[in-house]
Formats: sequence, structure tokens, C-alpha cells
Amino acid sequence: MQTLSIDIETYSSVNLPKCGVYKYAESPDFEILLFGYSADGSEVTVIDLAQGERLPQEIIDALTDDTVIKWAFNANFERVCLSRYLLDLGVSLDPFHDNHPLSTECARFLNPESWRCSMVWAATMGLPLSLEGVGAVLGLEKQKLTEGKDLIKYFSVPCAPTKANGGRTRNHPFHAPDKWEAFKKYNIRDVETEIGIKDRLAKFPVPEEVWDEYHIDQEINDRGVRLDMDLVKEAIEMDSRSRSELTAAMKDMTALDNPNSVQQMKQWLSDNGLETDSLGKKVVAELIKTAPPELQTVLELRQQLAKSSVKKYQTMERAVCDDGRARGMFAFYGANRTGRWAGRLIQLQNLPQNHLPDLADARALVKSGDFDAVKLLYEDVPDTLSQLIRTAFIPKDGTQYYVSDFSAIEARVIAWYAGETWRQKVFETGGDIYCASASQMFHVPVEKHGINGHLRQKGKIAELALGYGGSVGALKAMGAIEMGLLEDELPPLVDAWRQTNPNIVKFWWDVDRAVMEAVKYKHTTSSYGLTFSCRSGMLFITLPSGRNLAYVKPKVGTNKFGGECITYEGIGSTKKWERLDSYGPKFVENIVQATSRDILCYAMKTLRCCSIVMHIHDELVIEADPRMSLDVLCEQMGRTPPWAKGLKLRADGYVTPFYKKD
Repeated sequence: MQTLSIDIETYSSVNLPKCGVYKYAESPDFEILLFGYSADGSEVTVIDLAQGERLPQEIIDALTDDTVIKWAFNANFERVCLSRYLLDLGVSLDPFHDNHPLSTECARFLNPESWRCSMVWAATMGLPLSLEGVGAVLGLEKQKLTEGKDLIKYFSVPCAPTKANGGRTRNHPFHAPDKWEAFKKYNIRDVETEIGIKDRLAKFPVPEEVWDEYHIDQEINDRGVRLDMDLVKEAIEMDSRSRSELTAAMKDMTALDNPNSVQQMKQWLSDNGLETDSLGKKVVAELIKTAPPELQTVLELRQQLAKSSVKKYQTMERAVCDDGRARGMFAFYGANRTGRWAGRLIQLQNLPQNHLPDLADARALVKSGDFDAVKLLYEDVPDTLSQLIRTAFIPKDGTQYYVSDFSAIEARVIAWYAGETWRQKVFETGGDIYCASASQMFHVPVEKHGINGHLRQKGKIAELALGYGGSVGALKAMGAIEMGLLEDELPPLVDAWRQTNPNIVKFWWDVDRAVMEAVKYKHTTSSYGLTFSCRSGMLFITLPSGRNLAYVKPKVGTNKFGGECITYEGIGSTKKWERLDSYGPKFVENIVQATSRDILCYAMKTLRCCSIVMHIHDELVIEADPRMSLDVLCEQMGRTPPWAKGLKLRADGYVTPFYKKD
């Protein structure tokens, strides 16, 4: 046997979407109901484990044999569930049996090395991340069966006890034999659809380097990250008490039944002479500045209540595994336009920042459950809890966190592509690009924490907002007005940035022309180390790393200004599959972000021997012996990949006993 295509149906009382597969498969009542498989492309067989059938020994052997390639759609689910199943059978997952790098640690999972994921394959082609969606876009002959959702609801999750069902909390095959037969057909069809996807995409294989990155990702997900559950529990308790007190105070002041109601609060403010259409975060912050004292106090209370910090703590409590670690927080190729990761469960990509100067003290007070001290010293309890979210991640005993991240990675990458030499000199000399940019635009020297230091943030906003064709709207979206820039300052700021970065502006429109030529005339062109080509109904932009960005069914369309633009099919802001339009600067954004992602992957490969527990944007968090050298780690991380000659990288870091933003 060389390959095995697998799809399983399972049962667990743990809520899969809310807790993740690692916690789901740990449940005492977890079981695999159906095991559908095809060996080497043969007809699909389904093993009815729920009704006493057994997996053939050759299949069990294949699962622990690293020379047999296992395929599944969202293979992480199958691999984790089958790890639990095999352990229950008494099958050894020891290193000599199954070479998972983590086999000697507390986590025991099947080695990802011999697993391939057809969802990842679909993502590399810019296709949807659901089996149903991919089947529909590819027009497969054998599509996923639509009745599957109802069957999963019936057999795979607990049911509510009723008089009609005799008060049972779970449906078994014998409760509905017809439905069970349909469930088996559904299981078979999923394997057939998965095989159909592989057949259809066969001429666009995933490069081995990308599968290697996927295996590193799976190791990180398997390793997990330790949570300080004492802190988490006390934070949830404290938030609950804080909310009760804040709500009571608002009721006292407003006499409203439900002061959390937007409608009631808007009416109350109106009755008290303050009209507002919205109670969004930004609007409330603005209203507080000018409201009379009594209304100001109510708005401040509302502002505190609106903090959703506790949700992250609650997710931690739900997702944590029996050994105190949370797993499965990273979705490989989750952002399928660029191949960057997406967050899952605790959503590490959008953690609140911490600005408390005495973070460790605040943390200790919350962990000890001293609500009165927290309230006395920090006043705003929800905000304090919010700032402590990062600190709930802690290294295992005897280790520390080594946090290292790339300095201004996207700014470096775009300057390297475009050949914007003044910017490259800033990086070569170890300068600060945000200061240098502000200095160029405002024509004064700018130093971080020094002369004209307040302008650095404006330089940063311009860098983040304007690098990909953004204009006044992009500056506003980045918070330019809130930072003190005036409306009429913004257009000159855009002009100044573009005038000081002419090569970047040229890069946008050269890419625009190259994409248009590839789609219109099917010409393959290369410039800036990129190759633009169109074949088999796909637009490909090949990056210097060798990886492709893929755009489905590209064609020439018309933009909102009446000019020509490229359109393609993808998941839009509505989360639906639709036709999207793009242009030079937007393609440049994809290229730069995708290249930054490839640089992070290169660093992960360099540091593979280290215990990477988290990665957030351009940052790696490593659990390591305190004797490890931070300087060596940053030097290793900051190495330029061989395919990016001339690109100047730098990684900075710090050591900490709990995760935080330095």
C-alpha cells in the first residue's frame, strides 16, 4: 500500500467548533463511528465501527507506517481522532513505531510527516476551505451529499431528551437504521469527493517544501501552549463580579431595566440631551470628551462593560486539554490568498495589547483573586483583565519564553522588491523606518523616544496605510484623525509619501500591467523576481521562494471608475464565493504579505529543533531552557533566505516568564 484516502465520522459530547479537535478527541465518550477509506485509489470501503466491525490489521499498520501517505480533507481532524482511537486499542505510538518528533513528550499523536491534506491543496489553488465549496467550484461529478449536516446532527452530537425519544441523550444506529445507511453513503461520498479533488488538481501539485511547512505547523499544533488556568479562572470570576457592579451602577444612574441595551441607552441619552446614532467603541470615546459629567460617567461605565476580554478567557477554559495545554490554534494556509496562517479558537492573531507598567504585579493580584485591590489600584477592571490575556500563556516548568519577531518585515520586503534604495539604507544602518518615513514627510529629524518622537506614530500610520495604494480613506481607517492629524493634512501626507517612494509606486503599476498582460494575452512575463502566468483557467504569480499565488478563473472586467481591471473568483467580504476585482497595489499587497509569510516559514525551518509554541504575525514564541542565548536565536531568525539575496532582515527579541508584548 502506498496511499490511503480517509474520512471518518465520530461522536463526542464535546462541542467541536467551540473546543477544537484536540479537546474533542479527549472526551471519555469520544468514539469513531464510521471509517471510510480507499487504498491506492481502489473502491471506497466503509468500516462500521459503531456496530462492532473492526479495522483490518493492514489499515492499522498503514496508519503507523510513515511510508504510507495518508490523505484526508482537513487531515488534522482525522489524524488527531485516529491517534486517540489507536491509543485506546493499545497500539504503540512510540518513536520507533511512529517517528513523530513529539512522541517522547506528553502529547501522543500520529506523526504528521506521512499525512497530506487536500484542504491545504485546495487552499494553495485559491479554492474554498470546505469540501462542499471545493466540489462545487471544481464541478466534480461526485459532490458532497447535502443531507450530511442533518445526519451529523443526529448521530455525532448529543440530542435533547424528550418524551418522544424516551429521554435519551444520544442517537445510535438502531434508533434509525435508514438514517444510518444514509450516513454510511455520506461517509463513502466524502472519500470519493476528496479523491476527485486530488484528481482534478493533479497537474498543480503542492511543492514538497510546502508540505514540509505543513508538517511543522502540525507539530506546533500538537505541542500546544500551556495556559495558567489559575489566572484564567480568577479572571473569569473577577470579570463576572465587575460586570455585576458596573451594571448595578448604570441601573442606579439611569433607572433603565437593561442598561446594556443599545436601544434603551440611546433613548436615555437622547432624553438627557445627547443624540447619537451609534454606541460603537469609537463613537462612545468621542462622546465622552464633550458630554456633561453625569453622562460622561454613564458612557465610561458603558465603555468598561463593552470590553469583551472575558470571552478569550472563556475560550481558554473550553479549549484547554487535560494536561493544561491548548492545541490546534493555527490554521495552515487559513488565509488562502497569501498562504498566511489564520487563528482558531483563542484567536492569537488579535490579542489585546498590554501597556501596564507593572504587568507582573497586576497579574499576581488577579491570580490571587484580590478583586478589591485590582479595583483600587487599576480602577478599570475589564481593561486590566484585557491587558492580562497574553500573560495567561506560560512556558512549562523549568523553561522560559523566548519571543523573537521581525522588525518592519513588510516595509523591508516592499523596499527590496521595488528597489527603493533610501529605505534599504535605513534598514542596512539599523535605522527605524517609521522615524525615517516621518522625517522624509515632515522634513524634520525624528527619533524614537527622542526629538520629534511624537511624529513616529504618524510615520508608522503612513507606512501601514499607504504602501499598497491606500489614500486618505486608508489613513483614516488606520486612526489618523484620532491621532491628532487634521482632515486637510491627509491629502498632502499621501502625496508626500508617494513622492518619497517613487519606485514603490512604479512597482504597483508594473505589477498591474504584468497581471493584465498574463490574463489578456496569456503571455508569461517575469520582473522584480516574480513570474506572472495564466494557464488552465488560473492566474499564477510565482514568488522568489518558488511558491505560487493562485487566482481562480481570472478575466478582464470593469472597475467602479469605468476602467479595466482584473477580476477572479474567491471568498469575498460576505464570506461567500463571488467574483472579486483587483489591481496593481492590491496584488502587490498579496505578494508582499505572501513573501513575508515565506520568510517566517524559512525561520521556522531554521529553528525547527526549538520548541515553537506560538507564532503571531511575524513573531515566534519558543519554550526553551533559560541557558539558551537570545542573541543566537535572533541571529538565526534574522537570516535571509537564499532566494531573497539583498533583502536586509532583522529580528529582535526578549525573554519572559509569561507571554506579553514587550
